[in-house]
Amino acid sequence: MPERVVREKVLAYIVRGGRLLVFRHTDHSYEEVGVQVPAGSIRPGEEPERAALREAREETGLSAFTVVRKLGETTYDLTPYRYEIQHRHVFHLDLAEPTPERWSSQEAHDGTRAPTPFECFWIPLPSAHVLQSGQGALLGRLFD
Repeated sequence: MPERVVREKVLAYIVRGGRLLVFRHTDHSYEEVGVQVPAGSIRPGEEPERAALREAREETGLSAFTVVRKLGETTYDLTPYRYEIQHRHVFHLDLAEPTPERWSSQEAHDGTRAPTPFECFWIPLPSAHVLQSGQGALLGRLFD
């Protein structure tokens, strides 16, 4: 078995009116990638807070995000999907612009590969247990 690599990641819980902003990959099935919140890698030299804001913008196509607070950190082992342990910095973000109930977005990946298409939408917070790969681990801290 390959050695597991530890990667620094961020997750963004964007909440409005008791609902959580999530997305799904439109080029993969729910069984393969599930429903997710905006998340991604922290770039070298980048602060986790800035990475959370960047990832939220890149994955949703929206821009008016602010950090409410850092909710904490957690670790998730992706094995056997990928031999990777993610050390996650989790943030509560606010969004100060209107959105439809559902919209299409895509992440450009800095032009390094074809854009990844997403469908963004809002789900009730009590339904957020459906988040993939342990992404909902710190949702309870939204209520602290």
